[in-house]
Amino acid sequence: MDADLAVTLARNAVYLSLIIATPVLIASIVVGLAISIMQAVTQIQEQTISFVPKVVVMLLVLLITLPWMLNRMVVYS
Repeated sequence: MDADLAVTLARNAVYLSLIIATPVLIASIVVGLAISIMQAVTQIQEQTISFVPKVVVMLLVLLITLPWMLNRMVVYS
């Protein structure tokens, strides 16, 4: 294996990991933003309130997109 192939494989691996992580990260950002807006409106400034809904939504998105993620990783490998 030469250096060009190693760099190409590493670059593709990083790109794939970013693509695979995108749905979970977007869901986390959307839920976090919605909870932050709700906390600002109600003036409840408890930081633990946003933790549980984010984790639940991230797990649900992960379960929904898991077949697609596995398919992408198998195709890459």
